[in-house]
Amino acid sequence: MHISEGVLSPAVLIGGAAIAAAGVAAGLKDIDQKEIPSMGILSAAFFVASLIHVPVGPVSVHLILNGLVGLILGWKAFPAILVGTALHALLFQFGGITTLGVNTLNMALPAVICYYLFGWGLKSGSGRSVFIFAAFASGCCAVLISSIMVGFSLYLTGEAFLPAAKLVVAAHLPVMFIEGSLTAACTLFLRKVRPELLEGVYAPK
Repeated sequence: MHISEGVLSPAVLIGGAAIAAAGVAAGLKDIDQKEIPSMGILSAAFFVASLIHVPVGPVSVHLILNGLVGLILGWKAFPAILVGTALHALLFQFGGITTLGVNTLNMALPAVICYYLFGWGLKSGSGRSVFIFAAFASGCCAVLISSIMVGFSLYLTGEAFLPAAKLVVAAHLPVMFIEGSLTAACTLFLRKVRPELLEGVYAPK
């Protein structure tokens, strides 16, 4: 899901960086010290999950776990994913410094969207089937939205990237179901052993 250096146009890079910066600012606003450990753990999970990747044209296919990160952290997924993405660029040259904003946006914004779309299913009192469905759907949809955003980022740079954009979305279809299963399994485990980590899940009135 990382877009390499030298691929995107300056306009896309600047726009992506600006929106990502706004998301990070929103995520850091009113942050509680007690939330920092869980942010660190989820940032590390995102970092490790993304290490095994397969290059596909100007991007790469790999696990993301942004659906899980989003469900637990909400807007705080932005700074958590920024840290993981920055370490990928600095330590392993996945993506790059100039594409850091766009790559963060493409993975963190879907996490926040899924937080609002499916967080209701993980609130206290939800039945097991509803809980599993919401977690699975969050994992699937986060990858789908991320792949569409990556493809759109490439398309905005030039129509010549349209075949690559379509390839990105198609290549991530199998990853969607893997991510959905992992997200469901992880949240079920947390529900049993650390239910307090799910306390911040969005629960509309």
